[in-house]
Amino acid sequence: MRNNKSLQTEIDACYLYRRLAENESDDAVANVFRQMSEIELGHAEAFARRENISVENLIVPSWRAKTLNLIGKIFSYDYVLGALMDTEKSLSNAILNSKKKNKMEITGSETNHVKILWSILDNDKNLSGTQHAKFESKHRSVGGNAIRAAVLGGNDGLVSNFSLVMGVAGATAGGQGVLLAGTAGLLAGALSMALGEWISVKSSQELYENQMAIEMDEIETNPEGEMKELALIYMAKGIPEDQAYSMATEIMTDKTKAHQVLVKEELGINPEELQGSAIEAALYSFFLFTIGAIIPLSPFFFTSGFHAIIISVISSAIGLFVIGAAITLFTGKNVWYSGFRQVIFGLIAAAITFGIGDLIGVAMK
Repeated sequence: MRNNKSLQTEIDACYLYRRLAENESDDAVANVFRQMSEIELGHAEAFARRENISVENLIVPSWRAKTLNLIGKIFSYDYVLGALMDTEKSLSNAILNSKKKNKMEITGSETNHVKILWSILDNDKNLSGTQHAKFESKHRSVGGNAIRAAVLGGNDGLVSNFSLVMGVAGATAGGQGVLLAGTAGLLAGALSMALGEWISVKSSQELYENQMAIEMDEIETNPEGEMKELALIYMAKGIPEDQAYSMATEIMTDKTKAHQVLVKEELGINPEELQGSAIEAALYSFFLFTIGAIIPLSPFFFTSGFHAIIISVISSAIGLFVIGAAITLFTGKNVWYSGFRQVIFGLIAAAITFGIGDLIGVAMK
């Protein structure tokens, strides 16, 4: 079962890299994706031969891969690249952890899926520095985190407001108070999420900007010390000492260039990440939370009482299942398992608040 799952992962990666290549306007970057697709196909064929599976039946992508491709078509294939790279890293970490647990030899091939891609990028003579930066920017700035944030934002809104709505419904038998409380919960939660996201983005930007300003001050006041730091960074990467000092000395002749290099190499800051809008992130968070929170509340706009409670529970259960299924885009777990697990946890939370609300309602009568 595990081997078949590994085979499907290779097939999906082959399929998605091919789609990335087909939808990449830059020929050099597209060529990198095509090479990765061929490498993943080779891995899939090797798995198939080992498991005595017909090679002709290989390239059948899973629903997960097809869904990611659909997301790429609708929004951007940058999202697909980020999700794919996150999967590659997760697989590499899983292999490493398994080998460490079983005290098996670490050969260095465990992270090949990630290493190969960056090796192609670094060694492809047709790929300019600008194109390399473009690729790295796509991966870092969009990534799978955006899709994950969308799923988790909707989940927060649905679970929190579902529990609130059921709590008030238990106390009022599904009366008009549910609509008022649910709407207040939706707005309060969405505004809180939006403010939290705005503070998070803004504070990160201000922190990075302050660190970058300090780095520029250090270059101007102690250029020799910064040159030595840069040389040590290059030496840590395996560059010979004489060459490292020569490179560092040359870079330090241009303060602007030196600042850019040190910000990236020493601080690990990608300046492009500072360009994100805190307001845009806040609105995005508000919208996602609202989508989830409106699901359990919507029946009470049209009806009330036990009938509204039943519709709210059913619609929320469906929403929870969809969210649980969507989470498997990143975890690779079974859709039915993840979907029903989410439904069970959500219903338990709602049942507890409904019961507490019912007890409070009885006590107040």
